[in-house]
Amino acid sequence: MALHITDECINCDVCEPQCPNNAISMGPDYYVIDPYRCTECVGHHDEPQCVVVCPVECIEVNPDHKEDQQQLLAKYFKLTAQPA
Repeated sequence: MALHITDECINCDVCEPQCPNNAISMGPDYYVIDPYRCTECVGHHDEPQCVVVCPVECIEVNPDHKEDQQQLLAKYFKLTAQPA
């Protein structure tokens, strides 16, 4: 599943540089995560780095983008142009 940032975000700027897929960017009011680029750090790290560094715990699973580990890994391979 892709992650998303809730409106509890305080725009602290720590999550964006941690994302290996460049899925996090500033939205109109607070940071947002592009669900088509978010792999929950599968292929890069053991856990989502944005969640690890978020001081207000405002990053959670996006219920609109349900994906299993295999789908996240396939997305990782596509984003990094590596054969699956």
